[in-house]
Amino acid sequence: MIVNLLPDFLAVLQAPDRVAAYRAYFDRHRALLTAYWDNYVLDPAGPHFDDVVRSTVLADRSDLLALLARTDIVSIAERTVAQVRELLALDSDIDVVIMVGVGAANAGELVVDGRGVAFVCLEHFTGVANPDTQGLGLDPELLPLWLAHEITHTVRYTSPMSRSEMRALVDDAGGYYSYWETGRLASLRELLVNEGLAVQVSRAISPGYAAWEYFGYARKQYARVRELEPLLTRAITADLDRAGLGLRLRYLSGGMSDEARTIERTVIPERAGYFLGARIVEPAIVANGYAWAVRAPAEELTAIADGQYVLPENAAQMA
Repeated sequence: MIVNLLPDFLAVLQAPDRVAAYRAYFDRHRALLTAYWDNYVLDPAGPHFDDVVRSTVLADRSDLLALLARTDIVSIAERTVAQVRELLALDSDIDVVIMVGVGAANAGELVVDGRGVAFVCLEHFTGVANPDTQGLGLDPELLPLWLAHEITHTVRYTSPMSRSEMRALVDDAGGYYSYWETGRLASLRELLVNEGLAVQVSRAISPGYAAWEYFGYARKQYARVRELEPLLTRAITADLDRAGLGLRLRYLSGGMSDEARTIERTVIPERAGYFLGARIVEPAIVANGYAWAVRAPAEELTAIADGQYVLPENAAQMA
């Protein structure tokens, strides 16, 4: 289902007291926005909530308004959902949320009360970098790419046929996804293939872009990751079945220090694990298709990559 929060947010911008209007907006969508803030911003019950809200509602939004005047965002989202539904044989209820965020992630995934949520924050897709909103200036044509990426995560987390470690962790948490808790508890193997699958689905849904754009890399960063692939592959081997938030942050997060990303005296690029994950899962997708791969355990995906796994006869039923 498409959940369009844009009208509510635009009404906040028209209110006499924008901060009070945002608080009311937050309360109307509390479950969703609490999950968004907890996972991608900061604790909304903490002391800095009002500071972030104030900067959000007072920011220059001319780039956003220009985007909305020329682009039918809802139609883009609907088309993307239909494409992913067919490719992945969707079998769980998900929401695709169109919203304006507070300058944090440009897109992301959530699970709230057992329901998968993929969201995009439009301040990042106006085509114009905006320091007021921390908008990245991404081309709005990239929206299907990012939506497909996040929807893939929600399928892996919530499909009744998913045999992934992430689905088990979400179930154990009462149908709630936490970036921080899954980062602490999920194996590096699972975290890598989780992102790699999302990258590969985004390629299938939105082909034709430069290779680095599917990873969220700059061109030079992509070249450096490819150059370091042998070192990276060697480094992760011993850690694949280990769990720890530090591993997720080292290989799959931005904003980490050079020291935290140093391997064998080499500083690896941020989020290098996206590239590694995409390489790992590609043989399984070629052999068994996207729908099966997105629901498969990480161990089976890596075994196929190593040439040590035979697809079971009932694999089609699993997807």
